[in-house]
Amino acid sequence: MSLKLDLFTAIALLSFELPADAHDIYSPLRSRSGNSCCHEGDCRPAAYRVTPTGVQMFVEGEWIAVPDASIQYRALLGDTGETDGGHWCGRSQNGHGDRMDYATHCAILPPNAAAVPRPSLALRENRIQPVP
Repeated sequence: MSLKLDLFTAIALLSFELPADAHDIYSPLRSRSGNSCCHEGDCRPAAYRVTPTGVQMFVEGEWIAVPDASIQYRALLGDTGETDGGHWCGRSQNGHGDRMDYATHCAILPPNAAAVPRPSLALRENRIQPVP
């Protein structure tokens, strides 16, 4: 009888997983240059939008421009879906006045976001406007 109890206990212990740190989903991320995207907690889920001028992400309460070179189109294992697959890795620091400056290490967008067409732009009436 104790052999069955020991076996049950061993199986239960082996199948029990310790809760993973939520930041672990970012650990394997690397920039195009091979550097780690994540440096001790600077990655987070972030809403994103595609505008005529490029991709913007909602970081610390404001929409910031994301450099095209930092964007990766991929799905992250463990993504909870709260931002439809958008994640931002970078740092913020005080800028001039009340402004914050942002340095983006990596921006993660879902693979289907690569298919979102950017509107064509033309110079009209001395302003850049979408082509109809």
